[in-house]
Amino acid sequence: MKLCVYCGTFNPIHNVHLAVAKFIDKNFDFDNILFIPAYKPPHKHIDDDLANHRYNMVRLAIEGESSFSISNIEFRHERYSYTCNTMEQLYKMYPIEGKISFIIGTDAFRQIEDWYNSDKLKELVDFIVFPREENFKPEKLERLKEKGYNFVCTNMPFINLSSTVLRSRIKHGKPIGALVPQKVQEYISKNGLYLDDEDWWN
Repeated sequence: MKLCVYCGTFNPIHNVHLAVAKFIDKNFDFDNILFIPAYKPPHKHIDDDLANHRYNMVRLAIEGESSFSISNIEFRHERYSYTCNTMEQLYKMYPIEGKISFIIGTDAFRQIEDWYNSDKLKELVDFIVFPREENFKPEKLERLKEKGYNFVCTNMPFINLSSTVLRSRIKHGKPIGALVPQKVQEYISKNGLYLDDEDWWN
């Protein structure tokens, strides 16, 4: 099984998240792209109810996409979500062909050496890097390749949208219909999400 994983807080998931996954599905040869919402990202305040809402929104967003699936692997023990631990578990759960591929933005990848057990993580996965800035130059990441991080940079055009922007729009009553799947928009409205400051962590 050629597996690609897309980990994130998805707070909330939006159309650029989906565009990244569809780009990779079209341009790479994977059997499955597995979305893994984080339960408790390290060093961030988490509301347990919001964590479950985030999971539900990802599930709704990928309904009908045969190449996409979702895992609750980081929800099973209700503890902090460390990527390295999650990847080790995936190797035990699936018949992985080669190495797991891991979707990551340039902003996060620049900080990869600060991640928990990063030296072990780089042995477990190959990274697929997508731009999170204008005029990104892949050569800026060459130092990481020299340190043993195996990665490829996609040529997907940068789209300037973040979950932080979405939460701000929701709190201030601005429309988000063009930015998230309709089912996600309906879920946010039905559950009154992102109207209070405690829902705001990045």
